[in-house]
Amino acid sequence: MKVFRDFEGTETIKNAVVTTGSFDGVHLGHKVIINNLINSTKEIGGESVLVTFYPHPRKVLYPDTIGKNLMLINSQKEKIELLKKTGLDNLIIVTFTIEFSKMSSVDFIRKILVGKLNARKIIIGFNHHFGHNREGDFEHLKQLSSYHNFIVEEIPEQDIQNESVSSTKIRKALLEGNIQRANAYLDHQYIIIGKINKSVDKWHKYGFKVYSIEVEEECKLIPPCGIYAVHLNINSTNIKGMAIINNTLNSSQKSVNFHLFNDIPSIIGNEGTLYFHKLIRFIDCNIENNDWNSIFYADKEKIEELIY
Repeated sequence: MKVFRDFEGTETIKNAVVTTGSFDGVHLGHKVIINNLINSTKEIGGESVLVTFYPHPRKVLYPDTIGKNLMLINSQKEKIELLKKTGLDNLIIVTFTIEFSKMSSVDFIRKILVGKLNARKIIIGFNHHFGHNREGDFEHLKQLSSYHNFIVEEIPEQDIQNESVSSTKIRKALLEGNIQRANAYLDHQYIIIGKINKSVDKWHKYGFKVYSIEVEEECKLIPPCGIYAVHLNINSTNIKGMAIINNTLNSSQKSVNFHLFNDIPSIIGNEGTLYFHKLIRFIDCNIENNDWNSIFYADKEKIEELIY
């Protein structure tokens, strides 16, 4: 997958089949859109293109209200890694600014989708809106499609377990510690990608080795204080372990602690990915208020059985 920052170099893309959106989580509904995108490229011998935005538009447009406390399922790095796995050909990350937000939907279609990308086909999700004040929609695209010689398709709303899939519902599940529900909506495991560090010294007295993984973006959503069944992927090796989310998240250096059941050398300073399987138990956010010996031995056994 080629990654473009804004539109420099995108003129090399041929017969573009395009979709746009935030795609936070790269969840089940997003994958339906991307799969349609990829299948459409095979029909016309083209390339799939996803146009997304950074920072998240709400962070820019409403920094003091709904954007202020908006937590995202993925950091930008995580979103790129997840999109790579879908088979997408091209990802364009547009710098979202107040000035960009003032572009009308007509100009977005004419200047970006047609002018920059020469889109042959545009695919959007159910009830998708774009352009200034979210004025653009499927009907708007349809009206302009014949004039600009592109095809437009809307993907119907996708359901899982009789509930609509949305990034909002996934965020709610994560904030409740319901990892399994979130993973079902995502169609993959919730992840944290970051640099691995030695954990703070206060963990040493509890008698087991604890590392930390850096959370690179402040707006990355972290589940509540608890013990979680996880595995770490680092250097193409998977190791079972437990994530220990506690009040270290209130510090200026946002990180998540974890313990591995089979320790491997030389992981400090390297980048790894924590994959979350299940909440084992909620814990007191204050590290000193927990019986760590009981938690460690009881939960290790549960997690060993859970992760195959």
